[in-house]
Amino acid sequence: MAALMLQGTGSDVGKSVLVAGLCRAFANRGLIVRPFKPQNMSNNAAVTIDGGEIGRAQALQAIACRVEAHSDMNPVLLKPQADRTSQLIVHGRVRGTLGSGNFREARGALLTEVMQSYDRLQAQCDIVVVEGAGSPAEINLRAGDIANMGFARAANVPVVLVGDIDRGGVIASIVGTRAVIDPEDAAMIRGFLINKFRGDPALFDDGYREIERRSGWPGFGVIPWLNAAARLPSEDAVILERPADPREGRRMIACPILPRISNFDDLDPLKLEPGVEVVMVPPGRPIPAEAAIIVLPGSKATIADMGALRAEGWDIDLLAHHRRGGMIVGLCGGYQMLGRRIADPLGIEGGAAAVDGLGLLDVETTLSPAKTLRPVTGTALGADVAGYEMHMGETRGPGTATPFALLADGASDGAVSHNGRVIGSYLHGLFASADLRRALLARIGVAGSARDYAADVDAALDDIAAKLAVHVDLDGLLALAGARG
Repeated sequence: MAALMLQGTGSDVGKSVLVAGLCRAFANRGLIVRPFKPQNMSNNAAVTIDGGEIGRAQALQAIACRVEAHSDMNPVLLKPQADRTSQLIVHGRVRGTLGSGNFREARGALLTEVMQSYDRLQAQCDIVVVEGAGSPAEINLRAGDIANMGFARAANVPVVLVGDIDRGGVIASIVGTRAVIDPEDAAMIRGFLINKFRGDPALFDDGYREIERRSGWPGFGVIPWLNAAARLPSEDAVILERPADPREGRRMIACPILPRISNFDDLDPLKLEPGVEVVMVPPGRPIPAEAAIIVLPGSKATIADMGALRAEGWDIDLLAHHRRGGMIVGLCGGYQMLGRRIADPLGIEGGAAAVDGLGLLDVETTLSPAKTLRPVTGTALGADVAGYEMHMGETRGPGTATPFALLADGASDGAVSHNGRVIGSYLHGLFASADLRRALLARIGVAGSARDYAADVDAALDDIAAKLAVHVDLDGLLALAGARG
């Protein structure tokens, strides 16, 4: 069966978006396509049709293929929860914790399970488009690798190397990759792509030919800056390093960037609204006093992030915001922080611990090993809502008698304060509902739009695929992959 793998000269070169764009471009040609990433490291995850979880990027790539996301599309997911430890997800299920000391040995042992997922996907489709992680030039990580060349060689998948010209040094990064990697790894690379080009591509003709000459690899195209990528869900924490300032005339929705922030793509649909500006607040800055709504996001380590929130003084900002009559919305871990207490008696997030929360909702949370993973539908704020739960622990208390959402299965979710200005919910993806966004924004005097977020993402994927059809040798890539199209 046909397959093609994109690897990068570094992180954030645009691999995830390009894989999604190629998946849509090939699907638009009538091919049955599946995305695959052997190993991902991300705290942005999505629930799959088989009841597991995978990286957000692979869920987006499944949308690009016009299929449901499945745990086989990302068989190994590492979710960082401390500086040197990560939760290990295999085939969509929690399998424990990996530390820096046992990481290499453990990941090498996972190659068999990676190949099982890959083989199942191959049996379903005409072509698998594979995304690498980081860079094959990180030769210090080569032993036991399953994310880049370790997988490519095991599966015999040809590789195309992606370089980011926007950050500078793209000639050196591609030619340098050729120079430092093992010759047998280099033989797996069959060409390159230049990504994020601004201006007249003719100005890079000489550089393009020089890369071909020095590396011995053919080029498959120079891709312009893809503006439509900004309309896709956020996958990588790198985007959090680029805080935006609010534009005049818009109400602000502020979100503090916690050290173990997760699923911050929950806020992406709000960025479509013309009446608001979503501002991510980095450490070292106060939460702006002019914010109309503060969103406390999900967290992979709620107790540790509660401590970080206090260390930044953000607890003072939040309580002052509340006293001024502002709204606060807590999602998942953020919901837990809004309660009176968070307890981890079994040391799920590290050592056994318990901390006080912000006390804005009359609830308490106890963390536990069981992980809730499920899609949900229901009603909230008088609007239909759909999303998914992805959390460890239970939240109980008198505050849950006034829930945020009533779910279709008869259960309830979250809590709302008596004055209606503090909301906590376990539902990820809830802001994708236009009706719910309008109901929420009406509370701060903003008329929300009727924009369909899912349709907007789908249109962005089509825009990217159309650009790739013009600027990339798609026929050459399909021939390299061994596919007909």
